[in-house]
Amino acid sequence: MSGYHLGYGTNGFANHRLDDALAIIADLGYTSVALTLDHQHLDPFADDLAARVDRVAHRLGELGLRCVVETGARFLLDPWHKHEPTLVSENADQRLDFLARAIRVAEGLGADCVSFWSGVSTVDEPTAWERLRSRMPVVLAEADRSGVRLGLEPEPGMLVETLSNALRLRTELGDPEPLGITLDVGHCVAVEPTDAADCIRQAKGLLVNVQLDDMRPRVHEHLEFGDGELDLPATLAALDEIGYTGVAAVELPRHSHAAPQVARAALTALRAARLDQSWLGEAQRRVATDPAAVATLFPAAGRHVGRGPLHPDTDPDGLVHGTADDLARTRLLQTLAAALPAAEFAAELADLYRYGDGAERRGVLRALSAVGDKAVATGLELVRDALRTNDTGLVAAALGPFAARHLDQHGWRHGVLKCLFTGIPLAAVAELDRRADDELRRMITDYAGERRAAGRAVPADALRFLEETP
Repeated sequence: MSGYHLGYGTNGFANHRLDDALAIIADLGYTSVALTLDHQHLDPFADDLAARVDRVAHRLGELGLRCVVETGARFLLDPWHKHEPTLVSENADQRLDFLARAIRVAEGLGADCVSFWSGVSTVDEPTAWERLRSRMPVVLAEADRSGVRLGLEPEPGMLVETLSNALRLRTELGDPEPLGITLDVGHCVAVEPTDAADCIRQAKGLLVNVQLDDMRPRVHEHLEFGDGELDLPATLAALDEIGYTGVAAVELPRHSHAAPQVARAALTALRAARLDQSWLGEAQRRVATDPAAVATLFPAAGRHVGRGPLHPDTDPDGLVHGTADDLARTRLLQTLAAALPAAEFAAELADLYRYGDGAERRGVLRALSAVGDKAVATGLELVRDALRTNDTGLVAAALGPFAARHLDQHGWRHGVLKCLFTGIPLAAVAELDRRADDELRRMITDYAGERRAAGRAVPADALRFLEETP
């Protein structure tokens, strides 16, 4: 059994009352919560703050929820400027006061830690670092007085952007005992030179808070599990490996519009990843040492990890986000890509597609975004083959991020149109907004006109596309 506590962030329940959000999180089966202090969720500037903290502490106890305190509210301090002021702003008094309040709230809640970040700098780097160093002793003193741990979170685009930056600051401050690390595993995918599992190992002993989400390289966008390139089973295995016993909470701040469903799907994915670790981990080790083993392990993935959709509530057919076996096959092909020279890998990729059944072919196509840059020409051949079929699973998988990056515009447009013809949601088409052009709009306009002329309904996706594009 895992020693860490799976949780969910209240910033992903922005449209819910805090009591309701906590109840749903507990009812779904989470055992912890990442509580973002905000005007609608335990406002740290409320006149009756002490009484509110007592009520929330009692409620957390009733629900059996462990917690951490998060300080990433967007407009709590300045209604005009997101996150301002920060620890690197010219005047940080408001931020310092807020962090002191957050520490006192955490003390009252019995929270594991207060998580915080440095802020985006608008001055030269030496000045920004000096500001941060000079202000941290105030925060550390309050934490030391309250007996509350702090978790410094590396944040893309901020002064402290990477784990190495966070460790540097800690060293320059004299390695203060209250100062630990908050690690967002999605940020590791976006900006770190190594994967999330390796970052977890590097932070061993200092890790006081973990945020769970998926991301793509160089893009700071919190995604549901399976929508990015995070190796979730390996990430969770690394938490077990280092003996982490704190909160690991899902961080999806832009998903409040469907919070209960997203939270349920996230927990399903986390539990599946925990179950997958033993078989998938062993399968990856075998492929790493004996690449030929992929020929038997790749077809077997569905039997071991399941074939269900990753997001059953919102994507029951797995056309948009894929399935559990799709994700496992991606991990196997990532391992294979690292084990073989490019030419050999491309040949193996082609064989797995050519001789595979529909699920195996779909798995190859969905893996291309993670491994296809090592076999672009082969990947394009497979995408074009899939787009010639009427298999909705193959067509949807073919129009993922790899096609968005590499497929020619003519072929890509016709793939989008095929989605409309076959009933595939346009949400399955990666980077639709970026790739869409006037010619695609003309094609879809003609398609809609033909449907109307024949007395047939125009798919809602087509209508939305025509309404939303200029």
